[in-house]
Amino acid sequence: MPKMKTNSGAKKRFTTTGTGKIKRKKAFHSHILTKKSQKRKRSLRAGTLVSDVDTPRIKKLISS
Repeated sequence: MPKMKTNSGAKKRFTTTGTGKIKRKKAFHSHILTKKSQKRKRSLRAGTLVSDVDTPRIKKLISS
């Protein structure tokens, strides 16, 4: 059985923390920013953690 390849798209989008949780960026911060409030844009800048339900799926993609 061959080794499972790392998903290149996932590799660029997710990082693992020291405790094993997975960090991600928030969506909707790339364009059409004029109609969004400063408060909303500021909160989109910060990263967040992947939800517990999705974590195993993402770990499988980025494990190499």
